Amino acid sequence: MKRILIGLIVAAVLAAGGWFGFNLYVQHRATSEVEAAFERLRAGGGKASHGKITFELATRTLTIEDIAIIPAGQPQAQIKIASIKGTGVRLIDDIRFSADSIDITGIDVVLDQVGQARVNGSYKIPQLTMRDYAGPFHSGAAPASGSLADLYRYMLGQYASVAASSLTAPTLTMSFDSGRGPGGGGEITYSGLTIQNLKNGKIDAMKADRATISVDVKQPGKPDKLTGEVSNVIVNDFDVTAIVAALDPKTSSDETYHRVYRQILTGPYALKTAQGLRIDIDGFVMEDIDVQPSKFRLDERFDALSQLQSAVPTPAQSREMLEKIAGIYEGVRIGKAEITKISIGTPQGTAKINGIRYREGDFAVEGVETPTPQGQFKMDRFALKSFSAATLMRLGAGLSNPGQTPSSEQMLGLFRVLEGAEIKGVVFPYKNTRQLVTIDTISLNWGQLVGSIPSKANVIVKMVMPTDPTNPAQRPLIMAGIDKLAIDLDLGAAWTESSGAFALTPATIDLGNLARAQARLALVNVPRGLFTTDPAQAMGKAAQVDTGAIELSLRDSGVVDLVVAQFARIQNVSRDAARSAIVEMIRAQGEKIAASNPDAKVAVDALAGFVETSGQTLAIKLTPRAKVPLMQLMQLIQTAPENALAQFRIEASTGL
Repeated sequence: MKRILIGLIVAAVLAAGGWFGFNLYVQHRATSEVEAAFERLRAGGGKASHGKITFELATRTLTIEDIAIIPAGQPQAQIKIASIKGTGVRLIDDIRFSADSIDITGIDVVLDQVGQARVNGSYKIPQLTMRDYAGPFHSGAAPASGSLADLYRYMLGQYASVAASSLTAPTLTMSFDSGRGPGGGGEITYSGLTIQNLKNGKIDAMKADRATISVDVKQPGKPDKLTGEVSNVIVNDFDVTAIVAALDPKTSSDETYHRVYRQILTGPYALKTAQGLRIDIDGFVMEDIDVQPSKFRLDERFDALSQLQSAVPTPAQSREMLEKIAGIYEGVRIGKAEITKISIGTPQGTAKINGIRYREGDFAVEGVETPTPQGQFKMDRFALKSFSAATLMRLGAGLSNPGQTPSSEQMLGLFRVLEGAEIKGVVFPYKNTRQLVTIDTISLNWGQLVGSIPSKANVIVKMVMPTDPTNPAQRPLIMAGIDKLAIDLDLGAAWTESSGAFALTPATIDLGNLARAQARLALVNVPRGLFTTDPAQAMGKAAQVDTGAIELSLRDSGVVDLVVAQFARIQNVSRDAARSAIVEMIRAQGEKIAASNPDAKVAVDALAGFVETSGQTLAIKLTPRAKVPLMQLMQLIQTAPENALAQFRIEASTGL
């Protein structure tokens, strides 16, 4: 029995010694692996140090304290970590390991004078916890170029090499300071940060419960301070590899689109300045954000912007900057973006916007209410159709020469920026009166560009505006008791290249309480070369154009009575006498015209009948007798109107 007891004691002692010996061996190996990783950083020219390293075999817990890293090259980035504690650490293979959890405390990243803009920045994370982690032993050599694009590519690349079921951080504070440069300085603090399912460079979801903002704004005159808070910042389906591809020069020929974000949204947020401006927003959402590496070229954009921020740009540098920014817009595709319920408060009053929306190139602002010195301004909707920010930037690049008048070709380039615009439901005070201008619709659309010139266009205007007593031209309307003008305009024009036909159909203007006029015009043999900014070429091609049929109609809704009343006042006669006098003048003038063109008598008789009886519709149709060159017709209209009219057969009629 005694021998057995002694044997057990010896066995226990040997086991304990073996345990401690094995534990010391494992700790030594762990220390060696960590030191080897730090040595690789130092071998690349950087600085790397650490404090105490411990390893507990029972829980497989590795702890590293007091980590400090300065990448190779210029000391533009410094990383300090108070401690890293990994629990359940295991080897996956020769280059990767896993851990049940990793707790990191005291993360402090300083970016000192990054890029030529010399911006100082820092990230502070007091505590970060990762669950079910897997990744490489070392992160690879940090870029030595000092390029902002290289630094971002390096940092994002680390995400693509690790996996974790979750990452949580109670707070993250990002601060920046532009020093003497533009932009000012400040900080943004995120609270309640979580990341779910990080794997292969993709993240299922990221969330921050709150973000607080404090920025000192540099501006000419009085400096300002911006403060604010954003709630519930959520990102769903983020793909880091798409950004890495866009930053990699090797993918410069990749013309496919890569989705970066499926959805970004926030809850309410509020911003205010020390000078009295306050902005409150109910929410923001953006969906399906894609990048195209061949056009995005973010590395070039970073370099260009850094150079321009370091000094006052020359016109050539400004053009280059706008061209590169255009590339960014061209390389990004956004499926949908919305900002809802915006309130902008100023010392002069509060403006409200129900929503700002963007979808597939269409941009709209809806539900606007804002005070003006004359009264409240309201607008249901303002929209831009097929808006291209990239084209606008390139147009701006061509207009960036100070003192140089833009060419007609450059100005016509605005037609390439978008395909139309629309305003609906506008109400605002007319001058300093209590009367209102009401715009139901103003719509402009164009397309089928030949060069920079549209060959198809449409304009619609529906509005009501008060008559102006201070305008002499409108006094007859006011004297006739007309205090408002209802305007309904519909003008459409289109060119068909295959037939060479150009049609103005229909052009309609309806002055609701006066008259409704409509015109149809056709031109034939219109060549493509006519759509040019070269006056000489346009004149040469215009010689080929012939005039087609012309149709005119006028519906009387009060304009005849208005003309008769005005004539009666001027001549100091009764309205019946005034009407008879006008009819006689029309017939007398018509006799002169009919002497050289018998067809004209039909039109004269119809016009006279139109004046004799109010409320009628006058219709006139002109049909070319033979080929009528447009340029010849325009010359005849100026020199011999009777001969111009003689080129057409005339049909005219009136009816109620």
